[in-house]
Amino acid sequence: MKRSHLLLLAAVLSATVPATEQDVISDVLSSLDRAAGFFENEFRDINLDGVVGYRILSVELAEALKRWQDTDPGSSAHLSRAQGLARRLNDIIAQAVTVLQHSDPKYYREFEPILETRFWTVPDVWNTSDPTLAYAKLRDMECYDEQLSDKCMTLLLGTWYGADICARLRPGACPVSAARGHWTALVRVKGSGAQKDNGTPCIVTKSCRETMTRFGCPRYSLSHQLLYFMMGRMQGCSNILQGEHRQARANLTIRDYEKIFCSNMMKSNVEFEKDGYPSQTRDIFIENIMLCGLAGFSDFYKSSWLQHIFFWQDPEEGCFGKDEWGSSPEQESNLLETLQLRKRVKRREKTLKDGCSSHMTGVAVSTLGGYLNYYLTEQDITKRPLT
Repeated sequence: MKRSHLLLLAAVLSATVPATEQDVISDVLSSLDRAAGFFENEFRDINLDGVVGYRILSVELAEALKRWQDTDPGSSAHLSRAQGLARRLNDIIAQAVTVLQHSDPKYYREFEPILETRFWTVPDVWNTSDPTLAYAKLRDMECYDEQLSDKCMTLLLGTWYGADICARLRPGACPVSAARGHWTALVRVKGSGAQKDNGTPCIVTKSCRETMTRFGCPRYSLSHQLLYFMMGRMQGCSNILQGEHRQARANLTIRDYEKIFCSNMMKSNVEFEKDGYPSQTRDIFIENIMLCGLAGFSDFYKSSWLQHIFFWQDPEEGCFGKDEWGSSPEQESNLLETLQLRKRVKRREKTLKDGCSSHMTGVAVSTLGGYLNYYLTEQDITKRPLT
């Protein structure tokens, strides 16, 4: 029997035995240690989206460490491991960010804020998804492409460059003040004679608002809609829904949209689970857990899902996504079809030389950090999924 099959069998058997709280914490930390080792070896080649995943993990670890002694005073060994892991991650992230500044300067400038520790917040109040909010039917195709998604997010972050950005989004999409240059300021780039446009944050065009509030979007469009609202909330943008003229949407808040999106992401994950976790859905499956967990939806932290995330980590490299795709003709056909759908909206992907996925590894480590933080901060033991 192949080694990978033996590992899977052992993991399945172990999943049938109830794990103690300490066992679960130990397993999460061991998985994160392996992922940190992969990061140390590959940080020069991991793209920005992958590094963001490790940054979110570092924030989750810092928050967990604040409460660790109060919630789990008998785990000094685990506490020490987590403290060492946090220091190790911060050192590697600093090196990775320096590499990104030179290897992909434009993308780095556009998304620099989300690489900063202070941008991300970890939930301490929990909600659950609502199956009654699930769409009756999903659209057949993704709702928009990666370029539009990036532009809408940079408008929120205030990192957009160029006065014609709204025209590129859609003719007539700019607010009137934009045409008059009221939210564009020319600033001198330090150390050079060049000038650049410095965008005001929390800009929401009609095109972005309509796209990001569209119902019925599948997979990566759906997760990016949630990410847009989360980024806006963390950025402090209170105007995302201003200008909404649809009467049926008049009373919906940012939190309402997040609940609608996560309820549909839960539906998708349950369907993936029923289908046996097809390899080509694992990336979006984990991304849904990471985003909705970070948005405060505790029902995504299922212990059975955590066990499968452990299974999908390469035991030697410490990364994720290495065996995401099969090699049979039928699987290759499905892969091509899936890539045609995914390439329209999925954030920049990078397959590393060892076959690991930069994106899937980033979302997986931040998901594991979410499990750890939820377990340590949740006060109501009846809601804990990790026993």
